[in-house]
Amino acid sequence: MLSSARRFAGYVVPLLTALASCGSPGQTTDARRVFRYNQPEALTSLDPAFSNKQANIWAVTQLYNGLVELDSTLQPVPALARRYDISADGKHYTFHLRPGVRFHDAEVFAGEKGRVVVAQDFVYSFRRLLDATTASPGGWIFRGKVLENGAGEPSDTCFVAANDSTLRIHLQEPFIPFLGILAMPYAYVVPREAVTKYGKDFREHPVGTGPFRFKEWDEGNAIIYHRNPSYWKKDEQGRPLPYMDAVQISFIQDRKTEFLTFMQGKLDFLSGIRAGSRDLIMHPDGTVREDFQGKFRLQKAPYLNTEYLGFQLDPTNLRGDAANPALRDVRVRQALSYALNKPELIAYFLNNVGVPGHSGFVPSSLPSYSEQQVPGYTYQPQKARELLLAAGFGPDKPLQLRLGTVAERKEVCEYLQKKWAEVGVQVSIEVNQSAAQQEMVDNGRAAFFTKSWLGDYPDAENYLALFYSKNFAPAGPNKTHYKSAEYDRLYEQAIREQDVAKRYALYQQMDRLVVGASPVIPLYYDQVVRLTQNNIRGLTPNPMNQLVLERVRKE
Repeated sequence: MLSSARRFAGYVVPLLTALASCGSPGQTTDARRVFRYNQPEALTSLDPAFSNKQANIWAVTQLYNGLVELDSTLQPVPALARRYDISADGKHYTFHLRPGVRFHDAEVFAGEKGRVVVAQDFVYSFRRLLDATTASPGGWIFRGKVLENGAGEPSDTCFVAANDSTLRIHLQEPFIPFLGILAMPYAYVVPREAVTKYGKDFREHPVGTGPFRFKEWDEGNAIIYHRNPSYWKKDEQGRPLPYMDAVQISFIQDRKTEFLTFMQGKLDFLSGIRAGSRDLIMHPDGTVREDFQGKFRLQKAPYLNTEYLGFQLDPTNLRGDAANPALRDVRVRQALSYALNKPELIAYFLNNVGVPGHSGFVPSSLPSYSEQQVPGYTYQPQKARELLLAAGFGPDKPLQLRLGTVAERKEVCEYLQKKWAEVGVQVSIEVNQSAAQQEMVDNGRAAFFTKSWLGDYPDAENYLALFYSKNFAPAGPNKTHYKSAEYDRLYEQAIREQDVAKRYALYQQMDRLVVGASPVIPLYYDQVVRLTQNNIRGLTPNPMNQLVLERVRKE
């Protein structure tokens, strides 16, 4: 704890020096106009092409923009595109760019003055994602969706700059969630000049169009952004955004030190609370303990994350006791679901942060979710015993299984182990390193495993793609190798259905098939907990757990 505190103390002075320069000449920035947040997980790049984890996503969101963005209801709305048109067949998108938007002032431009963004910048940025030399993990947002050539690769005409202000994107087939994908940080626009000059070092020399400009990165200690005085957005009263002068990102890894720093008023915001701090702050029912009432604001909001258990249905790569055929009996998988008291799990271990997984795989934060239309498994231990008996297991022949997990989920797994024991199932827990667990799951060598799916974009298709047979892992997200011709037919129909109500009905039909076949056990649909200082305004959580700071202010 001391070493973390000293690291924090060590960078305060140089950061204040950097912050002081972001006001007008001769002025020192008021600390009330600096937003400070901590990033306990490693931040590896400020290049949108590598925005594949929350730390990177939050940091690049302040620096860049895309064609569209998500509004407060998670619907795509125009951003750098002032408007867009979609062809009747759903395969051709035309974006009309907002005039006069400029990249940040930077040495890569003539006179170090940011130039105007044109359609060709998007063509370059999107092709860069697909370029093997970039090695971006984000190429999937276009692969298999945009127009392809005879070799099955994105064609030369899938992205077209008709003129400086008009961009066209051509898809192979209609894909209704495509606008939501374009709102992802992977699709933010970058200038060719900066990537050409810095190469791989563009990760630490970012140049975007966003509300803040990059100032300094003392790696492992802090990042400083300054307000972009030329930002293209204004608020409803016509005032320029952002309101804050600067953003300061610290990297305190120890969660206790992070919480202490927040309580000392040196951080404005915390997202997510680990088990120890959660018990300290919250009662088991999720309310704030008396000692902390009024000291900060606690917000609990839906989160696009489903925590689940998975079963490998394809025995090809299973070895030893992992090849136990019992888990390929749907009655066994259903029995394991009926044995779990999910509300009790959430109350005992999560302080009621989460929604019990009593429906399908699609989380409760998405509009197509419906527990009525997609009823799942509630706590019915007697039903579990009956199904086990029908599958040939009972007191004289107990079912024995092994559950693979990682250290941070061990306590929850021990609770599950206890509930299964109550219906006569003996489950041993195998704790693996995260990388080893991931490798076993991806390559079909884990018969029974813990997992979570955090949505990349706010559409149920992103969750239901995990059960499409053409998405088998390791190349795709179908970790269980669930396969159903009926499911595939519905999936292919849903991604082309432009009528929202009909598409949601197809999603629900697909989710019902998943519930019936039980390749997964949804444990709970996650929620995000945020703590903010009482003087912070304009910082609102959403199910994507985005951090959008352009409208944040301090009172």
